[in-house]
Amino acid sequence: MNYKDAIKFYPDFPIKGVNFVDVIPFMQDKELFRNMTRDLGVLCASPNVTAPEARGFLFATPMLTDCPNIQCAIPIRKKGKLPYAGDDLVQVDIQKEYGHDEVFYRLSDIAAGVPKGDTIEITFFDDILATGGTAKGIAEDLQKRTVVVDGKEYRIKVTDFVFVVEITDLPGRELLEPIAPVKALIKVTEG
Repeated sequence: MNYKDAIKFYPDFPIKGVNFVDVIPFMQDKELFRNMTRDLGVLCASPNVTAPEARGFLFATPMLTDCPNIQCAIPIRKKGKLPYAGDDLVQVDIQKEYGHDEVFYRLSDIAAGVPKGDTIEITFFDDILATGGTAKGIAEDLQKRTVVVDGKEYRIKVTDFVFVVEITDLPGRELLEPIAPVKALIKVTEG
């Protein structure tokens, strides 16, 4: 299936010099979307998938029902979107292609994941790999943490990065490969 034909490009959006890759057209064709989420799920090396909002959610959540290897989805949200108690909420500062941002996740959501040995392995999933700042910031933060499940402490390990689209002439892959393998369903150039 040639997924690349469904992508739309918008030059100079959201700021001048950025070529926006629009994956929303995948959601306008039920069969295309179903096939894509299944193909993405096959790429995931872990039963636990974490995805930042908003577009990461759109593709990761269906993997829970369409992909037998995916057992848990862990949300990464923007400020003010996750209710929490105590010190459950973790803030991550990230550097995106067009500026600084911060995102949040809950340790209790990580603890809901499926453990393997003494780790909770996580696939980081998102729609687009451009400069890699979001994925790198979140992955590095996750790997500094531990969670406790039923009295046992588990390390967090990012096993791989999976993307719908990789923009190959941007440095995202080179930034992420020292952390874990990088996989993309579709590869395009920015130009």
